[in-house]
Amino acid sequence: MEVFNPEKYKKQIEESLKRKQIAFSFREPDCVPINISAGGSYFAKLFGYNIKDYYTDREIMIDVQLKSLTWRFEYLKDDRTDCALFLDIGPVAEGLFFNCPVEYPHDTSPRVVPILKDEDDIVKLEIPEPSDHPKIQWLFNEVERTERMLEKKGINLPFSFDFGIHPPLSAACAIMEPATVYTMMYENPAAIKILFEKMQDAFFRIRDYMDRRLGIKDRQEIGLANDNSAFISNKMYCEMVLPYDKAIYERYGKKGRYLHADGPNDHNFRTFADELHLTFMDIGGFSSIEAAVRDMKGKVVIHGGLNNKDLYQGLTDTAKKKIRDAIRIAAPGGGYEFAIGGETYPGVLPDTLIEMVKYVRRVGRYPIDI
Repeated sequence: MEVFNPEKYKKQIEESLKRKQIAFSFREPDCVPINISAGGSYFAKLFGYNIKDYYTDREIMIDVQLKSLTWRFEYLKDDRTDCALFLDIGPVAEGLFFNCPVEYPHDTSPRVVPILKDEDDIVKLEIPEPSDHPKIQWLFNEVERTERMLEKKGINLPFSFDFGIHPPLSAACAIMEPATVYTMMYENPAAIKILFEKMQDAFFRIRDYMDRRLGIKDRQEIGLANDNSAFISNKMYCEMVLPYDKAIYERYGKKGRYLHADGPNDHNFRTFADELHLTFMDIGGFSSIEAAVRDMKGKVVIHGGLNNKDLYQGLTDTAKKKIRDAIRIAAPGGGYEFAIGGETYPGVLPDTLIEMVKYVRRVGRYPIDI
């Protein structure tokens, strides 16, 4: 199993930290920070593993993460600075917590099978107590087992674990078909309000329990992933979803409020900036960088600019133009991190990512003049 030594990359890490600190303070560093948000699925494929095995075999999970650290710092050289290993269970938190079936298909990420069909199911849904939830205790046992494995192998890198569900809309869409949720928001809003309130209750219970277990006494920052916000109107978002998201940020995000939303959210950006008071947003791969800058520039650090699909044919002239346009529009004045919005998926060649980072370093130097 490969051993990663972060000390070897100390100068590189310090330069990236400084670059991000300046940019995230809405000032101009030496060049635009770059974050290539490739995760477990991408690296499992890169290093020859079945994605299913990455999520089900802890030895493979750790091997993939160790190799990914070396590859990122040695070859990719973007501005990600995290060096910790972590228990990666995939996008299945709601499935575990609400006891939904979880499928592990061949060579892809696991998925939750929705269990709610109608209003009766919503009313009957009970919120488990995290402190004695068998699945959460199983996860802590997995943490201990993995830590023993790391110790046995002499791997001294930090190892972390957290558990939490999505905010109410996206949590609901994990355990009920999204189309059903959207339809009921119009046709039976009272039932959906009950569902969202239950999701909010679950979110708070889990977050408070996990913070106690992890020794976090006064949480000041929180990040949410709310992909499903893209698929409802801003009017519907403000009426039925915003109050719940706002309550989460007010409770846990006094200093830092992060949001990831993968779909096209141009219609929600102003609300995210002025009502949620975000500090950082991953705008995903389908939103307009122009709209993000129009509504959030100077208030929210914007992360994004490219879609994963823009790179399937390599770093083409078309992709280069999109990169230049994103930097020209979003980078002046700081407050911008170039990224493939959302996540980098298998199918984009690793050499393309390396080439892209070099290209962004070249055209993204301040003062921006492209």
